Amino acid sequence: MSSQSTSPRPAPERVHFASRGSTRFDIILALFCVVLVVSNIVATKSLEIGVGNFSIGSYQILPIVSDGGAILFPLAYILGDVISEVYGFRAARRAIITGFSMALLAFLTFWVVQELPGAGFYENQAAYEAVVGPVGRIILGSVLGYTAGQFINSYVLVWMKERTSERGLVARLMTSTGAGELADTLIFCAIAAPAIGITSMGVFWNYFVVGVIYKCAVEFMVLPITIQVIKWLKRSEESYWA
Repeated sequence: MSSQSTSPRPAPERVHFASRGSTRFDIILALFCVVLVVSNIVATKSLEIGVGNFSIGSYQILPIVSDGGAILFPLAYILGDVISEVYGFRAARRAIITGFSMALLAFLTFWVVQELPGAGFYENQAAYEAVVGPVGRIILGSVLGYTAGQFINSYVLVWMKERTSERGLVARLMTSTGAGELADTLIFCAIAAPAIGITSMGVFWNYFVVGVIYKCAVEFMVLPITIQVIKWLKRSEESYWA
């Protein structure tokens, strides 16, 4: 007769999240929205990094193509990671919806101001339209890409955390960011590229691939800072371990 072990199985580790009812969450949320709105505005300027086209053997090397939003936008994903890791998916969802609303408000404000008649002495209407005019298409691409990417980012991070608890933080941060940035950048580039003057498929794929690699590289480079911020918040938020 075979004997069976009667020793109890270890209880699964509890997954911790902090309450979002704190000033720290409010500050992170405000910064999250500012990053999104400012990135949409400066994305109207396309950037080209490199000294013209040149070749290595039979391979032609093209300049790196990006836009002004690339300077600040990766911070949105870093903040999204912090919110998801510390406060959970519901808090991340609230941040995404709030950011979406602020981007839409910015677009409506720019459009109303553009359509209102300028003062007789105002001479910059054409310049205003040239800079702010494409913001509508950029915000459309940004909002759709950002919403899809951030939801994927938050869902993947929280899904992984529910299976590993406090372990595997680096893997969660990098995997979730990679998945979110891939979806976000593809949607944004497909919609916003014509607004900043990108018309050929070669330049489009340059724009897309560089965008994904750059944003993930920024996440990796600032990972030590992100981890320290997350650790500090987990220590500071009394509700996290409650």
